[in-house]
Amino acid sequence: MYSPQLPLARARVPSPSEPNSPQSGSGDVESSLLLLYQRHQQKSIQLRDRAEKAKKDAIKKAARVSDLLVDAVNGGVQESFINEKRIELEIRALAATVARFMKQTDQWLAATHAINTAVKEIGDFENWMKTMDLDCKSINAAIRNIHQE
Repeated sequence: MYSPQLPLARARVPSPSEPNSPQSGSGDVESSLLLLYQRHQQKSIQLRDRAEKAKKDAIKKAARVSDLLVDAVNGGVQESFINEKRIELEIRALAATVARFMKQTDQWLAATHAINTAVKEIGDFENWMKTMDLDCKSINAAIRNIHQE
């Protein structure tokens, strides 16, 4: 991470011609320390401001990523919902078609049953006709035999 470089402490070095009094040297050291402290405070404030700005920027970006993820998930959910509705409509259409085919099949079964019954009746009628024809022939033969005698 970024670490600010602090300025080096500067102290005035007294020249050999100046007297070595503690008062003149201490004023320079105090002003240097005060200047160093002020610079440190300024850098700390700048660093805090930058950190706060970076934090706000990170929060904004995290919110944006969250919104994008929610949109992506919701898009898939929405597509699934649309597909589900489409499938339900197709199921209803197929159920109606199946019901129609079942009704038609029942009608066909009833029609074939009626035809089978009619065919049986025709067969019975044909058998009855053959029986009647045979009976008529028998009666006719008996009448001829009676008539010939």
